[in-house]
Amino acid sequence: QVQVVESGGGLVQPGGSLRLSCTAAGNIFRVNDMGWYRQAPGKQRELVASITSAGITDYSDSVKGRFAISRDNPKNTVYLQMNSLKPEDTAVYYCNADGLSVQLRPFSSWGQGTQVTVSS
Repeated sequence: QVQVVESGGGLVQPGGSLRLSCTAAGNIFRVNDMGWYRQAPGKQRELVASITSAGITDYSDSVKGRFAISRDNPKNTVYLQMNSLKPEDTAVYYCNADGLSVQLRPFSSWGQGTQVTVSS
């Protein structure tokens, strides 16, 4: 099994910053893509940002220029630096990691989510 654990959420005022972290651990041979998704109340889960093992990144239009995704490959850890936060960024943020297990079987694992609330 592969476990994915997020941390770093919380309450922040509009215009503030937060940094989320996510680590994948367990039965891992290789982690390929890692990504951050979010789900606001009453809305579908959406991709926020993703990063390949080679460091190629992709962002949703709503966060471009404000959020930055990065990763530490040896630690199977991905970060999301969120700046200039807006109330509409309020959501539960989920981390996803996909790759190959030690048995060379593909996996795609989700974390339990971390709440980000942007409010004055």
